[in-house]
Amino acid sequence: MADSAALLRAALQIAALAAIPAIDAGAQSFPVKPVRFVVPFAIGGASDIVARAVGIKLGEMWGQTVVIDNRAGGSGMIGTELVARSTPDGYTLLVVEPTFAITPGLFTKVPFDVQKDFVPVVQVGQGPQVLVVHPSVPVKTVKELIALAKAKPGQLNFASPGTGTTGHLGLELFKMMAHVDMVHIPYKGAGPAVADLLGGQVSVAVVSVSSAQTNIKAGRLRALGVTSAQRFSGAPDIPTIAEAALPGFDTLQWWGLVAPRGTPVDIVNKIASDASRLVGTPEMRERMLALGAEPVVSSPERFAAFIREEIDKWGKLVRASGARAD
Repeated sequence: MADSAALLRAALQIAALAAIPAIDAGAQSFPVKPVRFVVPFAIGGASDIVARAVGIKLGEMWGQTVVIDNRAGGSGMIGTELVARSTPDGYTLLVVEPTFAITPGLFTKVPFDVQKDFVPVVQVGQGPQVLVVHPSVPVKTVKELIALAKAKPGQLNFASPGTGTTGHLGLELFKMMAHVDMVHIPYKGAGPAVADLLGGQVSVAVVSVSSAQTNIKAGRLRALGVTSAQRFSGAPDIPTIAEAALPGFDTLQWWGLVAPRGTPVDIVNKIASDASRLVGTPEMRERMLALGAEPVVSSPERFAAFIREEIDKWGKLVRASGARAD
């Protein structure tokens, strides 16, 4: 089975690379100066960690510095708007995650259009999140958390990296499926959210494996379940929420790059090609798994289709859960 899975991954990577259009000769010299990756969340979150891992290696490939620019706030909208208004030359890129696809369905006033103001470049990875509690919360399983929440409606609170993030909507889905009531406390990024969780100011959170794994191993957080449909190979001892208590529960975190509308196609293709070749290497796969993610080899067209699917999926969840912007 393992060999078959490896062969399938290799075949998909080859197909994805083949789908990337040929690069115009004029883009071969790109970049000739530092490239900026804008991360619309605080330092220490999953998007920041993945951006740095990919950015450092792309910088080495390009012979140029990739600068990570954290612009947290507004549930990711501050950094996102900054890139939407940037010069479309390939030198300012936005690091996106599901929040990018969630925003249109959750907020009534958004200062940009995710489908019209940006050009999808490439997806680089995806992975589950993990449901964790502070050790003071007297539960060790998902079922026990549900029972506690039902016994104390509205008394448990949960942290998220911001309104409209998967940390927020993942727990809104959990509340809806488990029929429990917990209070949402939004933060400006995963780093601050995890800090208050560690301090006991909040009780529950859904965070990336990379943000939590060190604290889980040290006993500072207790892991109850991962959000994906299958167990994560990087943390095989943690059950899925679906198998533990809520069949059908399935959410994933993902990461990619988009550029401002008007960015030349040949430069978009160059970035996509280079990023896909990078994440397709065994070294980068090992690095991504250590960060709690699976690398994804993609193309601009595939990523555009994926984003459209995500907008539809999360929009349906927002409507069904009754979640709203705080």
